Amino acid sequence: MTTLRVSAKDGWYYIVDFVCREQRLVIEVDGGQHATDKRDAIRDRWLAEHRYRVLRFWNNDVLGNTEGVLELIAGALPDESPPHPPAFGGRPLPASGER
Repeated sequence: MTTLRVSAKDGWYYIVDFVCREQRLVIEVDGGQHATDKRDAIRDRWLAEHRYRVLRFWNNDVLGNTEGVLELIAGALPDESPPHPPAFGGRPLPASGER
């Protein structure tokens, strides 16, 4: 689990399963107890108000349909080039042992 902290002056925080702060994406993996939990709805509303997208998956979907879950997560991300610039002036990094 990941702690998503609000500004220090607020003094409180939410705990989420996974977060990508750069993409403002929260991923929750839940069991059945979360189906009607009002606290989840309150937290999701707060996250949305602060420009976070929440993807929620059931435990059995993650375990039984991992590829489908990964496709949905990938589809939620923008189609951009990686955030890291290429090393060595655009050339790939050398393989282990090469110079």
